[in-house]
Amino acid sequence: MMLIMSDLLLQIEKMVADAVAELLTVNSADALEQFRIKWLGTHGQMKAAMKLLGQAPKEQKPALGQRLNQAKEQITAEFERKQGAISADLTQAHDYVDVTEPGLRPRLGNRHILMKVVDELTELFGRMGFSVAAGPEVEDEFHNFIALNIPESHPARDPLDNFYLEKWNDPSLVGGMAAPSAGPQPLRLLRTQTSTVQIRVMEQQKPPIRVVIPGRVYRPDTHDATHLSMFHQLEALAVDKDLTMVDLKSAIMQFIHAYFGPETRARFRPSFFPFTEPSAEVDVWFEDRQRWIELGGCGMVHPNVFKACGIDPEQYTGWAFGFGIERIAMRKYGIDDIRHFVENDVRFLSQF
Repeated sequence: MMLIMSDLLLQIEKMVADAVAELLTVNSADALEQFRIKWLGTHGQMKAAMKLLGQAPKEQKPALGQRLNQAKEQITAEFERKQGAISADLTQAHDYVDVTEPGLRPRLGNRHILMKVVDELTELFGRMGFSVAAGPEVEDEFHNFIALNIPESHPARDPLDNFYLEKWNDPSLVGGMAAPSAGPQPLRLLRTQTSTVQIRVMEQQKPPIRVVIPGRVYRPDTHDATHLSMFHQLEALAVDKDLTMVDLKSAIMQFIHAYFGPETRARFRPSFFPFTEPSAEVDVWFEDRQRWIELGGCGMVHPNVFKACGIDPEQYTGWAFGFGIERIAMRKYGIDDIRHFVENDVRFLSQF
């Protein structure tokens, strides 16, 4: 039985209205795909609606076919508009993961550049026959000054040049901070050099001794491109019979050329330290800055230091040096400012 044109048009209008109404309830990519299959798929509602052409009079079929095409275009346009809205929602409003994209590798933690340098240095000196020693960062007067042949009158013991942890009773001192030999108990302070561990090693171990001592030290220095109030030192100590300055210089040059490269320029300048005699400063040429920068001091262990540790200076000699680890790292890796090590800038730290 043939349907009249008006009935067919009503069915098409109802179909379009139902599709648009259903599309309003779609709120996910999965539901949208189900809508497409139901209405626009090979076996969908629009495909089935084409059968209405067979129920229309021959003269009405062109007009009816045109209206069916319009209905399909209308539903398709609404579908694509909804598809665009859901795509924008997936990428902007929600934290969805596109499983078809390549995965992101998780960022792993990394050791601080100074700790890496410490490992490199201790490994290098290990190959040279040195063991590693450590000691407390809070020290007493004996290990930080007295055993190192630093008298009470020496400016290195001034309250302005140390971080003392106890106060002195004399208010005339600047800041009222601790002074040498104040009170019956030995004063405590943050160690100013890793040489304190040399004393502890020589107290507990008899020669021959070959140790390196990496660690933090503290001095109230003004912060600039080459100074911090807390920094790291690498101390080395060798005690045996018949050691000389030749052995000291040979060991230092062997270290410099092994770590920085065989073409590295270094120089020794005469200096003075209470705990070594003779003493010298070691400078290394910084190519990027075109100038000499001090790595640290060195020298032959003073006989008074041996006496304080119970070692016979007539039988044994020794040499020692203390180098700044930050400056070693700066020279090795071309770092222009020591403050970068403590600023915790991930952009800097991630380079190493």
